[in-house]
Amino acid sequence: MSADHDNGFEMPALLLGTYTPKIDDKGRMALPAKLRSQFGDGLVMARGQERCVYLLPQSEFRRVAIQIQRTSMGNKAARDYLRVFLSGAVDEVPDRQGRVLVPQMLRSYAHLNTEVVVIGVGTRAELWDSASWQSYLESKEQGYSDIADDVLPEVDF
Repeated sequence: MSADHDNGFEMPALLLGTYTPKIDDKGRMALPAKLRSQFGDGLVMARGQERCVYLLPQSEFRRVAIQIQRTSMGNKAARDYLRVFLSGAVDEVPDRQGRVLVPQMLRSYAHLNTEVVVIGVGTRAELWDSASWQSYLESKEQGYSDIADDVLPEVDF
């Protein structure tokens, strides 16, 4: 996994781009070639928001799980989130062709069939049903420019 250095801290490589692999009849999907090396020897799949599946490098999954666990004991919402997040998480190791099995539970959760989209979202990737992603993207594009000032107040493009 390549890394950048920022103020002496090692930063994980960013997962970027949009890819359109297919899920075969056995539930397997080839990880996009440009993302494979960033997942190392394996990844964790978990329920994401908006009915997608998160694809996380194992180190990022551990970081997120630990962060949630630190707040979960006294925070009911965090405990609820942790239960749903961890109960739907699975470790996957790509086969020699770079394919991973997308478990039926996660395919059902995200309404995944054959046509899917994998998008890079920085420290994770997301797996979406193709039609759901298109609908989501269309619904957000209109406000994309409008929210930039609120979300990115300190970043100049």
